[in-house]
Amino acid sequence: MSVPAFDTVVLMQPSFKSAASLGELRRGEHGIIDRINLPEKFARRLMELGFLPGARVTAAGSAPGGDPKVFRVDGSEIALRLETAACLLLRSEPVSGD
Repeated sequence: MSVPAFDTVVLMQPSFKSAASLGELRRGEHGIIDRINLPEKFARRLMELGFLPGARVTAAGSAPGGDPKVFRVDGSEIALRLETAACLLLRSEPVSGD
């Protein structure tokens, strides 16, 4: 019995976090805010709370139904509705140390 020959090409690409927005983070996961896709008055209030581009944010928990979610940012825990959290977009960053 002969085994067919296959040409295999393996592309090595860095692994990236799958979460594209803050609302997609699961408990214990973190992300770096890239931008806030909200009107200025809402974005400004979030930035006053520490949700700044470049800030590291960790998902800390959620209400029993999953909404709102609690996030740790700049030493505080803040609850955001999923609708709002979905507007805070995260950087794609390589996953480290596997």
